[in-house]
Parts: sequence; C-alpha cells; structure tokens
Amino acid sequence: MRLGLAANRLHHATEDAALFRWLRACESGIRELKLDLHAVGRTHDAIAAAGMLGGYPGLRRYPYGREGGLMKLVAEVVGLDDGNPDGSRTLDGAIYLIDPVDPSSTFPEAVALKRQCVIHGKPFVSTVASARDFIELERIHAGFAPDPGADRFFDHRGQTLALIAHDAMKASMLDFATAHFDLLSGFARRVGTGTTGQRLNELAWSRGWPADTPWVDRYKSGPLGGDAQIADLVLERRCQRVVFFEDPHVARQHEADIQLLERAVTTVTDDAVCVTSPTMAARWAEGVAKREMQRPL
Repeated sequence: MRLGLAANRLHHATEDAALFRWLRACESGIRELKLDLHAVGRTHDAIAAAGMLGGYPGLRRYPYGREGGLMKLVAEVVGLDDGNPDGSRTLDGAIYLIDPVDPSSTFPEAVALKRQCVIHGKPFVSTVASARDFIELERIHAGFAPDPGADRFFDHRGQTLALIAHDAMKASMLDFATAHFDLLSGFARRVGTGTTGQRLNELAWSRGWPADTPWVDRYKSGPLGGDAQIADLVLERRCQRVVFFEDPHVARQHEADIQLLERAVTTVTDDAVCVTSPTMAARWAEGVAKREMQRPL
C-alpha cells in the first residue's frame, strides 16, 4: 500500500508533536504492513531529524509543499501511469495531519487532496486518532493480531457516533446502516443531522428498535446549524467518531458549517476519528468485525 504523508508545521515542531506521537504508536504496524510512505519534504525531513523510521526503505521524500510536493500527492491519488506498469505513481490514500489554524490547510492542493480521496474511495486521514485507527484496521485486514494499545478506539460502548450525509449520499448512508446495523447499535449513542437522522430512525424502527426511542438523536439540519451543533460535541470530546458521507461534486450553500465540523475534528486530533466515504466506512466496519473475532474470550 502506498500512502501520501504530510503534516502541518505544528504537528512536527516539537518532540511530542502529533506526527511523532503517531509514529511512536504505529511504527511497528507500518513496518509489519510494509507501507510505502510518500512524504512531503518538510514532513520527511522532520521524521529523519527525529531519528524515526530509521532505515525504513518505504519512506520516500517528495518536494517541499511550496515546490509542489502536496500537489504531486493529489495527482498520484488520482493516478499517473507515466509508463510505470507497477503503478508506482498511484497512491492508495493519504495521511495529512491537519492543524486547522495553519493557513496552508486551506490551500487548493490541501482541499483537493481530500476531495480526490473521497471521489476515488480512498482513505483520507487527518487526525492522530484516525491514523492510529487506520493502521490498526489495516493490520487486522492483513491478518495480524490486535494491538492492545489500540483498544480504546474500539470501545464503542463508551463512544458517541455521528452519522451525517449530504443529500446525494443519504441512500448510501441508509445502505451502510442497514449492512452494519448491529455494529452501529453497539455505540453508546448515535447523533445525526435533520433528514438523515430521521431516515435512520425510520430504518431502525423498521428493524425492531423500540418505536418510542430514537436510534439517532437528531440535531438541526446542516444548513440550519446541525453541523455546528455536532462540532460542539466533538470539541467537548462527547463525540468520538464521525462518519460523514460528503458529496464532492456539488457546491454547498452551508460550506462554512461543513468546514467548521471538519476543523473541530482536527482540533481534537488525538480523540476524534473521521470517515468520509462509503468505501472507507464499509472497510472500517468489516475490520471491526474481524478484530472482534480475534479478541480472546
């Protein structure tokens, strides 16, 4: 698997910065999986200066962001042939640890990196929690035993899950909830916005959920502030996982509210996990099921 890798300056500025917290927790998993990490210049240099991933052949250096490094990652998420039959210029996704107040996090190439990952059904990982969760799930899919150090990300009985979908993606959200109803029902609480929440409740009631009890606690619709309400839950660390099916093909009137929720997730980088496409949500759910089967009785 080939992944783009970048981190805003804050996330590699100190010894205990986000990039290094992730690497300390997941270096063994990265080596087990033999991941190729295509790192933008400053991120690569910070890893080398910290003495991490020493001697690891899968770490590749790309140009600095100002020299087009992040732009190259976007193109390679889409996929470039360039006469390379081994697909070496096609990335399987991207890990981009975002500092929401860093201006570069809103540059066109940063926005495009996420958008192309969503369009192509590839992982876009923007927080430490998401990166740790992602590595553990890929380990599970590869047949490795569960890492006890990742258990907190799978303690769903103590977590709140947000389920949000734009209009064109509501059918996909209902399909996802139908396919993984038991898993989603295992969370302590589910929250959603407006119409999506109502449709999910109707689905749950059709499956025998008590008719006088909402399966999803509904907030306002997105354009009326529901995204902002859920962002507040995330910031207060009362919502640990967000499944947000975005439609990347349409202009959105309440873009600022959507960005607010995304910024809230990256603000609490060690605590919030976000999944942004049906493909990746299904892979997460399947990985959780495999991990549960491997846990000792």
